[in-house]
Amino acid sequence: MTPELTKTEQAELVSCLLDMGQMLLDCGAEISRVEDTLTRMAKAYGCIRAEVFVITSIISLSMEFREEEALTETRRIYSSTGTDFTRLEELNHISRSCCQSPLPVPLLKKSLQQVSSESRPFSSLLAGSILAAGGFAVFFGGSLWDGLAAAAFAIGICLLQKKLGETQISPVGMNLLISLLAGLSVGLVCLAVPALHMDKILIGDIMLLIPGLAITNAVRNMLGGKTISGLVRLTESLIWAAALAGGFMTSILIIDLLL
Repeated sequence: MTPELTKTEQAELVSCLLDMGQMLLDCGAEISRVEDTLTRMAKAYGCIRAEVFVITSIISLSMEFREEEALTETRRIYSSTGTDFTRLEELNHISRSCCQSPLPVPLLKKSLQQVSSESRPFSSLLAGSILAAGGFAVFFGGSLWDGLAAAAFAIGICLLQKKLGETQISPVGMNLLISLLAGLSVGLVCLAVPALHMDKILIGDIMLLIPGLAITNAVRNMLGGKTISGLVRLTESLIWAAALAGGFMTSILIIDLLL
């Protein structure tokens, strides 16, 4: 049953949907998913026309209700490079529930605030990074010691990501700095322990930083007709990857000079 909303609730609904879109982007959702989710939820609450435009840095939402002027709001997004599938699933559950039986707007706002306040345990991120870095190092031909070394450096990478994430540094600058420091650290340890293979350890650790999901979403958006959004995301991802390559290459050159 479509609820009858007051003007205050309509304005609050617009804000809630923008919050939803912002969190979806921050979780790593593709642009088409964000636009489709916001459109479906708007219509579930009685909106007769919903226009949604999303790119990685902006969400624009216009909603028109019966016998009411259209409500339009735009929000600037400053961070949309995260990945959190647990939170993404929670947001999908909220959107599906609202499409089947719309929640009262205050309850919707409370549900979104609850999801937003939940923090991902750092221990789970740390464990996943250790397994990924160590596993990839061994998978690509490294020894067991290379895998253990890559896992150890993964801990440092996670700590740097957490620390730098609390600052105002851009994702490109952050990844350039992390890749440079990680490369230098791996190189110096490999100089001290010749049995370790620098290239295998770096392969394992670089997998933690490559924007694979962002590139996949960019290609998917372009194939789905979201050309502008796809190109913006792809350009952003390629610049990110170039920063990673630059950091690691610089560290390798420095290590070569020390030999």
